[in-house]
Amino acid sequence: MIRTLLLITLTSALIGCSSSESESETRLPGRNILDASVLKAAQTGKVSFTSHVKPVLEAKCAMCHNKVAQPGRLSLASQAEAMQTGTLGVFIIPGQPDKSRFITHLGSAHASVKAMPPVGETLTPEEAALIRRWIAQGAEWPAGAAGKLVTER
Repeated sequence: MIRTLLLITLTSALIGCSSSESESETRLPGRNILDASVLKAAQTGKVSFTSHVKPVLEAKCAMCHNKVAQPGRLSLASQAEAMQTGTLGVFIIPGQPDKSRFITHLGSAHASVKAMPPVGETLTPEEAALIRRWIAQGAEWPAGAAGKLVTER
């Protein structure tokens, strides 16, 4: 009985000390990188890597997900790097967004991080849906300069 009361008290104290994601100083509420007309076109038609996906990844993901910032982890600097299999499996599986770890980590990650990105602006629901549609449509990623992301600002 005393253990139960102690556990309830400690749990309540921890919950009271934690802040919600909306109060976070490091995770700012997301705003759409793409303008409304571009987003609308991507929601109904073919999702273009260069027009739709690349700007979102560069603005909200690539600064951390590259070989310099996180050696040995997911890098989004190029298709070759993004499609590699990591220690946790394949991050982008063309045509299979529900099996792509990239999608599953957009909204949740390990408990100390909560969700991606852990610092900076979060992806909006529209941006996450756009990336999901892109993967569902085959995750086409052009070669050459069009397929390389800027990883430093």
